[in-house]
Amino acid sequence: MNINKTTRVVVIGTGFVGSSYSFALLNQGITDEMVLLDLNKEKAEGDAMDLNHGMPFGSPMRIWAGEYSDCKDADIVVITAGANQGPGETRLDLIEKNAKIFKHIVGEVMKSGFNGVFLIATNPVDILSYATWKYSGLPMERVIGSGTILDTARFRFLLGKYFNIDSRSVHAYIMGEHGDTELPVWSHANIGGRPILTYFEEHKEGRKIEDLDEIFINVRDAAYHIIERKGATHYAIAMGLLRLTRAILRNENSVLTVSTLLQGEYGLDDIYIGVPAIVNSNGIREVLELNLSEEEKQKLHHSAKVLKEAMGPIQ
Repeated sequence: MNINKTTRVVVIGTGFVGSSYSFALLNQGITDEMVLLDLNKEKAEGDAMDLNHGMPFGSPMRIWAGEYSDCKDADIVVITAGANQGPGETRLDLIEKNAKIFKHIVGEVMKSGFNGVFLIATNPVDILSYATWKYSGLPMERVIGSGTILDTARFRFLLGKYFNIDSRSVHAYIMGEHGDTELPVWSHANIGGRPILTYFEEHKEGRKIEDLDEIFINVRDAAYHIIERKGATHYAIAMGLLRLTRAILRNENSVLTVSTLLQGEYGLDDIYIGVPAIVNSNGIREVLELNLSEEEKQKLHHSAKVLKEAMGPIQ
């Protein structure tokens, strides 16, 4: 990617997640151009107008409601469009309806001559990332799902709150499906380089080991709790997408837990699933293969099995 060229991000879907991401993108000034697309053209136009009116308080940027043809010169196309997860609904319940939507969207994007990086946020994100890779014909490194980037952030936040440590100094991953079969990687969790279970033993007054299990359960089930209260989750995932956007546009070589294609790593093949990976201007530079405990390996393989069984005709 030529760092001197004008950068463009196209956002497809201006619902809760798409509009939150667009607002965050304007605030942080990461791109030169932002194009909004939505089936409801007036909603995209209204968002573009609203965002442009905030320009005097933010960063200079061209923002407009566009067409699929605008994807041709885009560095990144972010897809947030699709049916939302409703109360009591799992992410996997959304497969059939969102796969149909994606086949159309990805086809239209590719017709434009797009040759950048896809970022996928719509659920079930692992399966729809795989579908986007298949539908687009792009190399796997240029199709990235948000994966467990949000789950990892929730994990770090709750651990930081529990130990009274800045969450940015808590290093811990959630891997697997972005959903009910995800797993915490306790074997690599640490605070400032100190293994988290060791840190717990040194600071366990008034605490019990079951608290850590409860923290993970709250991470895993966070979306259900938020959806019950306000109908959707969108701010934190928008920030996660923004973090990925920055890693790509600024060629940061950042390690982030994303949904990417595994080709033998962790003993898994031909599946998109949440793992730590290095992200730069080309997309996925490298999948990091952690030395997991036996229990963690089993849980990751179980998560992969559930995803494979749910993928059905997309394969």
